[in-house]
Amino acid sequence: MTDPSVPLQWPQAQPSASPAADAVPPFEWPTPPFAAYPRPRTQREPQACEILGLNGSRTVGKVILMVPGERLAQVVVPPARNAMPLKFSQFKALKLLHAIEVPPRDPATANDPLSLDQRPRSDFKLVYQGGEEQKGVTIGHHETDLGLFLFPPVSETSDWVRCMFVPREVLISFEVGERIGDLLVRQQVATQEQVDAAAGEQRDLRDRRVGDILVAQHIVSAEQLMLAIEQQAKMPMVRIGEALLALDLVTQAQLDEALAQQKQDRSVPLGELLVRKGIVTRAQLQSALARKMGYPLVDADNFAIEPDAVRKLPFSVAKRLEVLPLVLRDGRLIVAMEDPTRRDCIDEVEFITQLKVVPALARLGSLQFAIPTSYERFGSQPIANRDGGLPPLTMDFELDSSDKLIETLEREGQEQVAREAAREEEKERQIEQSDNSLVRLINTMIIDAHNQNVSDIHIETYPGKEKVKIRFRKDGVLQPHLELPHTYRSAMIARIKIMCDLDISERRKPQDGKINFAKFSERHKIELRVATIPTNNGLEDVVMRILASAKPIPMEKLGFSEHNLKELKAASERPYGMVLCVGPTGSGKTTTLHSVLANINTPERKIWTAEDPVEITQAGLRQVQVNPKIDWTFAKALRAFLRADPDVIMVGEIRDEETAEIAVEASLTGHLVLSTLHTNSAPETVTRLLDMGMDPFNFADSLLAVLAQRLVRRICPACRKSEPMPEATLNELLDDYLHVFSAENRPPREQVLAEWKGQFGQPNLLHYHSPGCDKCDHTGFKGRAGLHELLTVSRPIRRLIQTGGRAEELMHLAMSEGMRTLRQDGIAKVLQGVTTLGEVRSTSNQ
Repeated sequence: MTDPSVPLQWPQAQPSASPAADAVPPFEWPTPPFAAYPRPRTQREPQACEILGLNGSRTVGKVILMVPGERLAQVVVPPARNAMPLKFSQFKALKLLHAIEVPPRDPATANDPLSLDQRPRSDFKLVYQGGEEQKGVTIGHHETDLGLFLFPPVSETSDWVRCMFVPREVLISFEVGERIGDLLVRQQVATQEQVDAAAGEQRDLRDRRVGDILVAQHIVSAEQLMLAIEQQAKMPMVRIGEALLALDLVTQAQLDEALAQQKQDRSVPLGELLVRKGIVTRAQLQSALARKMGYPLVDADNFAIEPDAVRKLPFSVAKRLEVLPLVLRDGRLIVAMEDPTRRDCIDEVEFITQLKVVPALARLGSLQFAIPTSYERFGSQPIANRDGGLPPLTMDFELDSSDKLIETLEREGQEQVAREAAREEEKERQIEQSDNSLVRLINTMIIDAHNQNVSDIHIETYPGKEKVKIRFRKDGVLQPHLELPHTYRSAMIARIKIMCDLDISERRKPQDGKINFAKFSERHKIELRVATIPTNNGLEDVVMRILASAKPIPMEKLGFSEHNLKELKAASERPYGMVLCVGPTGSGKTTTLHSVLANINTPERKIWTAEDPVEITQAGLRQVQVNPKIDWTFAKALRAFLRADPDVIMVGEIRDEETAEIAVEASLTGHLVLSTLHTNSAPETVTRLLDMGMDPFNFADSLLAVLAQRLVRRICPACRKSEPMPEATLNELLDDYLHVFSAENRPPREQVLAEWKGQFGQPNLLHYHSPGCDKCDHTGFKGRAGLHELLTVSRPIRRLIQTGGRAEELMHLAMSEGMRTLRQDGIAKVLQGVTTLGEVRSTSNQ
């Protein structure tokens, strides 16, 4: 019989004879302590079990392995196929479903009190953390350092029992059989008042025995806490081992043995290691932390928590690390922890919050309920299902559903990380793709890139322990953004693949995907195009392009000169023919074509588009996403469009001869065709298509215009300055502008200079520059502008195409008709103060 009127005091387990043993010894499940029942059973194979969650849920699975030293059970819950670590603090009870059999009793001795075959039934009552109670019947019990083992009968008439394990972490007290106090009262040995007084005195004695004297301080306000932290700062620095020695909780030999073991594995703090070895209890460890190391003890249930502190740390991280933010002061975040010496947790919180973290001490078991309660009151995000700190045990998800798979992986937390790290024999903790710190990091990185108008995010991995480098392409130039430890390498790539539904196991082939970021952050309507590229040493790089605005830009805002805007509008409003937009990747070709389509998108026109991918959408267009994996190519889409009565067809890109031939055929049969091509200039586009095998006569008849374009960085308008242009700079611009003309078509310098002065409305031309400011990150550039070269096909140019004229001949003839090259259009934008001559020269080669 047990007197349970006071909180439990658990016996200390003796340290293992070989604490550094690699293999976990087989676990022995106790049996009822009576002669008729078999000896304790060693587990050598998975055992069917029922798990009672902290929220009252019941889940059937299998216990694979009990790991007493780490105070966890490895369980498998269908349909999952891999074992999941379940800490003792994460469930109320674990009951083996296989019954312990016992032969029937001899009727002759059934009522004999002296018989050795006793099977007494006793009522039991369990009081869990939070006050919830559970009652039942058991045939005997065992109390160990791990917890309480009960043996409830299979039925009222059967003596067969099942073993039920209740971890000590979740128990406040228990009763088995009649209490001693009740027995004394019933036998009139003592009065009820005497029993109650004795129980209270015993409770005080037990509290003092574990040394938890500072519990009575009850720090419940920010002022008390800050004062206690100031007092702690004045205390001499004491190591946890020295504190435990001073309190006679460990011997020097035990401490030396633990320190030697810790040298082999620095991932476990010394105090936690001593608890796992059973040398000290967690209550004794907390006593040492409070009494000798000065950590203030906080009453987490009644503390006046500041909402701003709670909002600094996501609930999922606080729950996983068992850290409760309390107060935010002068760039410091004060948090409550059951073990404030866990440097790994403090480092992670500092990384996520970007604040200095100061730990305080919380009572054992108090954070389990204080964390969800506080976040329900003050958290910036609602908690969908409060479960009292227990990750849901019922994992009924489909394995091919990435969103639910992510949630499941996130539940596994640091224990899963540790197991994987040990399996790979790595000494450093490998970050899992489901770690909340990594999830938050990637989400923040994407949001920051979008807010900074970044076009591409480059994630570059390197072998060994070299850091992962993240760079942003902003205004066409790559800039370093972040470097991460090598332990983030695989996890970051896997997380991004899951976000865009790619195969995380495929690392040998490149993959393409798309992220709808609104699924992960409802407030941010961002879409990204993702490409993974295998690199040497079995690694992968990722490039994420942040797609432009989902709406087309008016043609007047694209930066066309008056001549180019007029000619391009005229060509795109023709009933049939072909208009091409050319340039390198990322030069804005698709954006320009969608602006052209928006200009001609009227109810009288049927417009089909074939794109890869569909980046910009607009009402009235019938847009199709091609997919080469299923043989749905641009060529096949074009052929399908021709049977769908189109007026205008836009093809994302002419990649091969077949697509080019169909585009020409469509333009000759009464359709306006728009497409893109990767060439350097407008005249070169003509010769490139002829080299691909186009019939010169058909192609010349179908072609209406070719627009070549580039993007240059725009001078920051906030800090732009101007000054009269020096004579040497003006002559340099004139030479650069005139040398492209053929000798017979080159205009006089004075004529060009007069045109510039008249066009830009200044008596003296100005030189513009930008020293840099906060709005442009002190680069002098903000945003990008387009340079354009528009070749419109006139009768002379058509005849030259039909006769196979060279690109240089086409360029000179087009320039005599008014075309200006990319370099010349760029010089005009330099004179307007849009960009610099260096930018123009870096993007054009005429």
